[in-house]
This record gives sequence, structure tokens and C-alpha cells, in this order.
Amino acid sequence: MLLKRRALTIALGLSAAFGLSTSVFAQEIYIPLVSKGFQHQFWQAVKQGAEQAGKDLKVKVTFEGPETEAMVDKQIDMLSAALAKKPAAIGFAALDSKAAIPLLKKAQAAKIPVIAFDSGVDSDIPATTATTDNAAAAGLAADKMAELIGGSGDVAVVVHDQTSRTGIDRRDGFLNRMKSAHPNIKIVSVQYGGGDQLKSTEITKSILQANPNLKGMFGANEGSAIGVLNGAKEMKRKIVVIGYDSGKQQKAAIASGEMAGAITQNPVGIGYKTVEAAVKALKGEKLPKIIDTGFYWYDKANMADPKIAAVLYD
Repeated sequence: MLLKRRALTIALGLSAAFGLSTSVFAQEIYIPLVSKGFQHQFWQAVKQGAEQAGKDLKVKVTFEGPETEAMVDKQIDMLSAALAKKPAAIGFAALDSKAAIPLLKKAQAAKIPVIAFDSGVDSDIPATTATTDNAAAAGLAADKMAELIGGSGDVAVVVHDQTSRTGIDRRDGFLNRMKSAHPNIKIVSVQYGGGDQLKSTEITKSILQANPNLKGMFGANEGSAIGVLNGAKEMKRKIVVIGYDSGKQQKAAIASGEMAGAITQNPVGIGYKTVEAAVKALKGEKLPKIIDTGFYWYDKANMADPKIAAVLYD
């Protein structure tokens, strides 16, 4: 009985500190995050940021995702299971921008705030989305590609998918920027590798075989970029490779000059801001539609810059 009273006292104290009703804090605040996957180091960095926010804000955070970013059905099952636990709020990075909407409507009906992260959904249900401005970031990648190949020539793109907002926005951001600012560059192929290195490698080899004059390729996430790099190596083709995200392999390839450079996000910041936004939503605070977590171009010349190094993850 003494322990129960003490727990209630702590809950009341937290309630007052956060400006929440006592019912929210009758039990420990639980905020699950359902991500797009676990196979990339990017997601481990997002997890790190989310867990740090959980510690700082004294809420319970869990983080999970399917084994690969092609497993939409499994992610939906994970979202359903997380909602069945009646969390205080939930974070969700959609593999398919439409598939999860029926479940998110259930969350809305149950008054469970939804915070989208990394990749949003085609709905106004999420209170906010903590993400990179992927279209602008991919546009910067297009500018860098144009500069590195001399403003003209054939280029191809390998994207992780065509169903998530990140896949769509990075693809369109790159293509639209090329079309509007670099009309002498021709996009000869856009292929989808599911973010899988091996599949992206085979796709790259096929593209290179079909396009003997190709000057450059853009890989729109970590797995895509490494697949492009490996495919070019296997075909012994010297092309300009630009990636997206960080991770040990990309960093090593950029340091060695095999990859020209890449866009890095702020994955730790994405995870942290997602949990922080969930707590703010529970407090009834007004949130912006988008929480822009930022991006940077990095290459061999600036990797050691403290501002860049801080957002490069292993």
C-alpha cells in the first residue's frame, strides 16, 4: 500500500510538472515508435535519439520496425500491436503513406496522439511530422551531381521505394531539380531496390549495362547508395556516385573518394524530436505541421567539420 501511495504521489508530481491530467500519469507514460526498418544504421541512430528523449523527459519509449523496408504488412501488424497496448501517444514512420491510415483513424478515435517521423502519411491525423525536407535535400544532391559531371550527360537514380514519403520526395526532389535547373542532364532510368544493398547492386549493374555513357548515379538512401557503389565496382565503371544518409560504408567510401559525397540527415535529432513532440502533444501544446530536423551535404573535404561530424553516424 505504501508503494502504491508513493507511485501515485510521483505521478501527481509529474502531472503537475507537465500540465497534464492525473489520468495520463496514472501509469508510466508509454510512447512506442514504429519505424520503417532496422537494417540500416540510420534507424539505430533514430532509436538512440528517441531513447535519449525518453530518459530526459522521463517517459517509457520503445522502438521497433520490420527486418526490411519492403515489409509493409509486417509494419502494419506492428502498428496494430502497439496501439493495442493503449499507449499515451505513438510515433510512426510509414513504409506506405496510405496503408496505415485506417489504423491511424483508430488511434485518433481513441485520442492517442500520432507523431509521424522520417516519413509521413497522406493524412492530417499526425499532430506533426519530424523529418528532413527530403525534396530540398535531394535537390541539393542534384545540384552537386550536375556540378560534378560538368552540367550535361546521362544520370540514373536508385530509390528505396515508391510508396513512402521519403522515397517519393527524394525521387521527385532530384528529378524536378534536374529538370528545372540542369536541362542538359538526362535522367535515363529510375529504379527501386527496396533499400536492399544486394538488390540495388543488381539493379545498378543492369542500368550500367544498358547505358554505356552513364556519367552518374544517385542512391536515395543508405542501402541504395551502397548498392550503386558496389554495382559500379563490380562492373568496373567509373561514374560519379552520390548517396543519402551516413553509416560506416558510405563514410569510408567518401573518405576514399569512391563515392563523391552524400546528403546526411540528423537521425538522432529525428528520434529525439519525435518523442519530444509526443510529450508536447500530451500537454496540449500546438505543434507545427512539420518539424524540420535539417540536412547537410558532406564529402571528403568537410567530413571533419564539427557541425558535419556531429550528424554523421556509424
